[in-house]
Order: sequence, then structure tokens, then C-alpha cells
Amino acid sequence: MGSWKAFLFFPFLLWSQSRRVRLMLLLLILHLGNCVDKADDEDDEDLTVNKTWVLAPKIHEGDITQILNSLLQGYDNKLRPDIGVRPTVIETDVYVNSIGPVDPINMEYTIDIIFAQTWFDSRLKFNSTMKVLMLNSNMVGKIWIPDTFFRNSRKSDAHWITTPNRLLRIWNDGRVLYTLRLTINAECYLQLHNFPMDEHSCPLEFSSYGYPKNEIEYKWKKPSVEVADPKYWRLYQFAFVGLRNSTEISHTISGDYIIMTIFFDLSRRMGYFTIQTYIPCILTVVLSWVSFWINKDAVPARTSLALMEYGTLHYFTSNKKGKTTRGRKIKNKTSVSSGLHPGSTLIPMNSISLPQGDDDYGYQCLEGKDCASFFCCFEDCRTGSWREGRIHIRIAKIDSYSRIFFPTAFALFNLVYWVGYLYL
Repeated sequence: MGSWKAFLFFPFLLWSQSRRVRLMLLLLILHLGNCVDKADDEDDEDLTVNKTWVLAPKIHEGDITQILNSLLQGYDNKLRPDIGVRPTVIETDVYVNSIGPVDPINMEYTIDIIFAQTWFDSRLKFNSTMKVLMLNSNMVGKIWIPDTFFRNSRKSDAHWITTPNRLLRIWNDGRVLYTLRLTINAECYLQLHNFPMDEHSCPLEFSSYGYPKNEIEYKWKKPSVEVADPKYWRLYQFAFVGLRNSTEISHTISGDYIIMTIFFDLSRRMGYFTIQTYIPCILTVVLSWVSFWINKDAVPARTSLALMEYGTLHYFTSNKKGKTTRGRKIKNKTSVSSGLHPGSTLIPMNSISLPQGDDDYGYQCLEGKDCASFFCCFEDCRTGSWREGRIHIRIAKIDSYSRIFFPTAFALFNLVYWVGYLYL
């Protein structure tokens, strides 16, 4: 009986033991998987740390100070690089912030630029993991800087707010970049013989002040000149057309100097003068023709038209004047009041040359002669005297001829004017 029971429970014992073995194997596999994941994470962290160390090595402040002190030790900023060996090559480029305004009275224009110069100085080479030293204006006075000046400048201002607008970069191979921001009032001699359809090329010239070409050579960097958006420039009456640069040699007593020049091409805007000058003048001239269609006896109408034309001309001429002092304004008011005398003289002359009354009536001068048909003054007509050789033209005929002559002459004048200005 006992052997029979043992035989029945034997499979159960085998199943229970195998179940324990499977649980132990499962726990062992899970434990090994966690260990492998932790090891991979640690490897990744080490790899990341190593990569960070290679790409961005940690540079201490003392290392940069030591590099600068070693560069300046024994450095003489009074001597140019490679003196006595070969000329120093200066590569230049210009960034134009703005141009304008252009002053045609003083023959000058204003320009705001960032001027950059690049050269090699073997005395500034250094060995370090850093490729470039980014410095400010405090280092500028301690190294050699080219003595570049602007030849056609009347006034130049460097920007100092809030700090001097100067930049200095030194590469480990000895290359130096020096930039500064300048506002320059430069000469620009405007050729006004085609005004107001004139075009100009305003130059900006610079060169070395004391080093001839066998000491310093200037070269244009590529790109040599870049400009900001011209729509924010204060050119007012002018439009920016383009620019070009050139290099030439100036022969002087002290030597031959390389001159770098940038030409800014400008053209005057015609829209401003069309509205301010041409259209008002044309309308004023056309308005003067209205008197040819007014009856010769309508003296008030002719007088009012003459006064209106005079006022219009005075308005446009007074607007062209600049600002004056208070004393000058008082003097101008006096001259304006005295300038009314020519207009007032037009009134009696119109009334004398164009007598009132019907066309059939006239003062008898001589037999068969009257003032309504001939040129004679009222005083002569009243006394009855007459001078031989006086031109005899009917006033009505003058108006009829003027209706054709004046518009035709004005049209021919405009034809010659515009063809000559635009095509010749």
C-alpha cells in the first residue's frame, strides 16, 4: 500500500521540483539583464563625457592671460609686421550702414560704415587649443595698427557710446582682424549742369598716410563692399543706383601710395521736382493765357488775373528760400510790401491801354483816328497831338494772335527742353 502511494505522488513531486527550477532560472535571467543595462548606461556616460572633453576643452582665464602676456612680451607696436623683409598686405572690406543726406550746397555727403582691415603679424602667433582670441578695444593700442585715413573726408567721427565701437580678432596663425564704425562727411562734387535730371558718383577714398606702396599694399577682400537695405537711407531727393570700387596709385613727392576708392552712384528723383517745380510752373504759364480770352474791356477780370499770377509766383519763390533770422524776415516783409508796387502799376496801365466803354466809342486823336483802334496814350488823345511813326495795331488782333503764338511757343520750348535734357 505504501509503495502504491509513493508511485502516485512521484509525478507531482517531479512537477513541483521542475517548477522551482524554472522560477530560479527566470529570476537569474532578469538579474543578468539589469546588470547588462547598467553597464551599457555607464559606457554611454563615459563616452559622452569623453566626446564633450574632445569637442570643447575647458579653457581657464589664466591660460588666455598667459597667452596675451607672452604675445606682448617684447612686442614693439611702433614697427609694422615683416619690416625690412616684405610689404605688409592689408585686405580691406566695407559694410555700408547708410548713406545720406547729400548736401548739394556744401558739395558733400554723409556715410555710416563699418570699416574692416585684415593682415598677418607673425609676432602674434601662438600655440593653444584655442583657434582665435576675441578681444575688444582695450587691446587695440597695444599692437601695430595700419595708419589708414580717408583722403576726401571733411569730418570723421568714431562711435564711442556706450564703449568704443571697435573689434579685434587674433588667430593662432598670426592673422589679425580689426574693424571700427565710422560716420564720415566726404566730398562729392556734384555736376549740376543736368539738374534736376543729374546723376552723380560720390567717391570714398582711403589709403595709408605714411607708408608708401613698398611698405604697405592694400587689397580688396571678397566680397569687398556690402550694403544694408537702402530703403532706410536718408537720401531724400536721390536714389541709390549702385556702387563700384577701384584701385589706383598716387604719385607724390614722398612716394607712391595705393588709393582705394568706392564710388556710390546716385540719381536725382524726378518725382519731387515734377510736383514741386514743373507742374506749378506749367500751370502758372497756362493760367496767364486765360487773359487772351477775356474781353479787353473787362479790366477788373484782367487785373484780378494778374494779381493772382503775381501771388502764385511769389508763393513759389518764397518757398524756395531757406530759413533766415528774425531780422531778415522783417526785411523780407518790407520788400514784399514794396513788391506790390509793380502789381499796382499794372492796374492804371490796364485801365489806360484798355479804356472802358463801347467798341464804337473812342477819343478823337486826329481826323479818322481814335484810341480804341490805335496805340496812343490818353494824354495825347486829349490834346489831339499825334506822333508820326507810331505802330498801329488793333488790340483785339493782339489777343487773337497771342492765343496761337504763346501756346505754340511754349510747346516748342518744352519739346527742345525735354529732348535736350533727356537725350543730349
